[in-house]
Amino acid sequence: MLRKKTNGVARRPQRTSILSDVATASVDRRAFLRGSGLAIGGLTAIAATGGTVTQANAATAATGAVELRKSVCTHCSVGCTVVAEVADGVWTGQEPGWDSPFNLGAHCAKGASVREHAHGERRLKYPMKKENGEWVRISWEQAIEEVGDKMMSIRDESGPDSVYWLGSAKHNNEQAYLFRKFAAYWGTNNVDHQARICHSTTVAGVANTWGYGAMTNSYNDIHKSKAIFIIGGNPAEAHPVSLLHVLRAKEQNNAPLIVCDPRFTRTAAHADEYVRFRPGTDVALVWGILWHIFENGWEDKEFIRTRVWGMDQIREEVANWTPEEVERVTGAPGSQLRRVAQQLANNRPGTVIWCMGGTQHTNGNNNTRAYCILQLALGNMGTAGGGTNIFRGHDNVQGATDLGVLSHTLPGYYGLSAGAWGHWGRVWEEDADWLAGQFAKTTGADGKEKSLQNLTGIPVSRWIDGILEDADNMDQPNNVRAMVLWGHAPNSQTRQTEMKKAMEMLDMLVVIDPYPTVSAILHDRTDGVYLLPAATQFETYGSVTASNRSIQWREQVVDPLFESKPDHEIIGLFSKKFGFHERMFRNIALEDDGITPNIEDTTREFNRGMWTVGYTGQSPERIKLHMENQHTFDRTTLQAIGGPADGDYYGMPWPCWGTPEMKHPGTPNLYDMSKPVAEGGLTFRARFGVERDGDNLLAEGVYSVGSEIQDGYPEFTMQMLMDLGWDGDLTDEERAAIDAVAGANTNWKTDLSGGIQRVAIKHGCAPFGNAKARAVVWTFPDPVPVHREPLYTNRRDLVADYPTYEDRKFYRLPTMYASIQKQDFSKDYPIILTSGRLVEYEGGGDETRSNPWLAELQQDMFVEINPRDANNLGIRDGGQVWVEGPEGGKVKVMAMVTQRVGEGVAFMPFHFGGHFQGEDLRSKYPDGADPYVLGESTNTAQTYGYDSVTQMQETKATLCKISVA
Repeated sequence: MLRKKTNGVARRPQRTSILSDVATASVDRRAFLRGSGLAIGGLTAIAATGGTVTQANAATAATGAVELRKSVCTHCSVGCTVVAEVADGVWTGQEPGWDSPFNLGAHCAKGASVREHAHGERRLKYPMKKENGEWVRISWEQAIEEVGDKMMSIRDESGPDSVYWLGSAKHNNEQAYLFRKFAAYWGTNNVDHQARICHSTTVAGVANTWGYGAMTNSYNDIHKSKAIFIIGGNPAEAHPVSLLHVLRAKEQNNAPLIVCDPRFTRTAAHADEYVRFRPGTDVALVWGILWHIFENGWEDKEFIRTRVWGMDQIREEVANWTPEEVERVTGAPGSQLRRVAQQLANNRPGTVIWCMGGTQHTNGNNNTRAYCILQLALGNMGTAGGGTNIFRGHDNVQGATDLGVLSHTLPGYYGLSAGAWGHWGRVWEEDADWLAGQFAKTTGADGKEKSLQNLTGIPVSRWIDGILEDADNMDQPNNVRAMVLWGHAPNSQTRQTEMKKAMEMLDMLVVIDPYPTVSAILHDRTDGVYLLPAATQFETYGSVTASNRSIQWREQVVDPLFESKPDHEIIGLFSKKFGFHERMFRNIALEDDGITPNIEDTTREFNRGMWTVGYTGQSPERIKLHMENQHTFDRTTLQAIGGPADGDYYGMPWPCWGTPEMKHPGTPNLYDMSKPVAEGGLTFRARFGVERDGDNLLAEGVYSVGSEIQDGYPEFTMQMLMDLGWDGDLTDEERAAIDAVAGANTNWKTDLSGGIQRVAIKHGCAPFGNAKARAVVWTFPDPVPVHREPLYTNRRDLVADYPTYEDRKFYRLPTMYASIQKQDFSKDYPIILTSGRLVEYEGGGDETRSNPWLAELQQDMFVEINPRDANNLGIRDGGQVWVEGPEGGKVKVMAMVTQRVGEGVAFMPFHFGGHFQGEDLRSKYPDGADPYVLGESTNTAQTYGYDSVTQMQETKATLCKISVA
């Protein structure tokens, strides 16, 4: 919002505030910093709660030594280095990392203000519980005892699945790994995190196309792109530093920047070609582009022949999407899409970038696969400057996903099969029967008893239905009775009115976070709510994975402030309470308190098990070495030029094969056959078998440089090494480890010695095989991606032609599709409602709206509405309006009348909370912990809708009506 702001911090009244005197004065930024207590009052608050940090004065500042500590920004996924200046234990200043190849000395507004997140005065300062409607301060000991006793009581009465452990994309890798392991030891797969509602459809779609569900190249590799195609993403606001890399390619390569979005965003303002299209029609749009590519023979025929399976079936579907039909469905003119297709064809390699605008749909997996197929058709995969560059939204959402904080898999995407549990049981040296005994059983539709250990849990997108749904309709014995929201903002989820009801039905609600989040105040509970203060990532240390798969190491900047505790210490406390502490940490050293697991040892433990995605070669020592020598890495290729990490790629982007001793450099660009596997090259993964319908699924006569198998080949097993005569290259120790698993049947993913990987790579082969990408995913509801109208659509003329799915049951819950779409809401709710990000705030916004610098920049929740719609409805710019969804949720917000959105479309950001259907809930926050800026959550008006594969929530294409408030 480019609006004139006040020159104060925030104009809304706060509750008890250390900055209250300052907030009422009109001051400039320097005066605010000088007088606010960021150096005085904030430290006084720390001292008042028994903190260890002491106040600095001018004398000590002048004479004391200043230490520089490197951390990583805790906002989006770019992975910007933050250099913290620390004196006498006090974080006194910060600079962007000038040596970092990712941010190159740049920060966005959020990154430039992260110091305030650590010592922010609006933080939770000590454990609290709600008692008779009041927040009461308690000790950590009391909190662990009371919460633990209640959880064990619920477990005894209703089973372990009645406690839902909701994790976080804000945990570092080690904490994320321990969180998933903790849930396994508790005995539930009801564990998940934010990736479910931001990029789960990406992971499913991309992994099922060519093997791995992650960004294939890097932000830096975009420097080599000759064309840049962005769809459903707004990096200028969501990942601002990434735009530096995009604009570099645009300028130095004269690369056309094509932005497809229903809204004219700040990213679109940089575009050479802006394509406005109707929300929810991504597949139709991409097929419209591909129609021109096929019609003119612009596809890469040789790439398709050798490296792609199923493109003929795609051609059949694309043939239906003539320019006329595409314009009828999407609104985008055929002449414009021909121009886009020609630009992509004439400027190769080009990259495709997307974010949540493409993922958060009921057919989101169709969208992500369509984007991939476009790149396969153009031959833009496995090459520098090409690929699919998927920008993740949280600092460690990639890592937390890789480490398995998900309801459908264990760390490393191993799944939940008996073999997967067997593998991790070996890593943990755990008794398989004891671990299985921690899980409940259920009777399936076939009448047979099944262990919930092997069944997907309830995803975060549906946790409220775990409470509200009739237990007879669920694939678990009882409803969810206790909810743990650990580093998660609930206002980032849809159906807020039902969430409020669900929260009030719980036996207990536990919030573990540096800030209270909307979880503290959305409901009307008078008891059974606990707020436990977690330390920020600046008060601990460990590894974090950027969007490009590079792993970086955060140093600890300061000791935990107030009475906060690092997440892994809290995991240790709960595991002690539940009686499995010694089992869980049998191979991980403990700190001096005998409770807290050592971070480096935790890294080494997941190194021992994460073979499938190559989280095995990046030891703590190697990651730290990269952070210490950032200046030695090339800013485009990310490869070290000399120095102690010579030849490595920055952060050893996974897969980093084998053991750390192998010194694999990491894989900068997935599926790039121009390099030997040992030097970061790769083929497409052979994870779908070797043939389908009589067709060969393996690559046809193409292979990585240096491969001794000069054709396609399946994934490696011990038997395959024996057949090739390569088993003699194994050491005695490796062979013994392989025999301990399954002998000749041991797979490259389950060999704890890494011997199979090492030998395959020695002979120039990828351990996971050499196959074709598959354009058709026969295991999905739509094997060929097709357009399906949103559940709530105002184009009733298209429902018959492009209907949604039939209602079905998966992830333990019934899921509605056709039963909603058959109802016509469009007359009463004629405007399409979509949502997205702002540059000033992140996620649910509790942390960033509690930052005075950011709060000053954006003080009002708003809805963007087109001038024609506004004039027809009598709405004036800046006026208050009601936005109401067809399920009854409504929000009162400020109108922003703008041509950014087209006629019939409205947009709201999703970072706000603290108001609910016109009511200000500030008084419900604990004293001093209310964010500076409150506002309605767009998700109060957002509606039901979930992806057909992953249960991703629909937030980009529902309906609403808008009226003057």
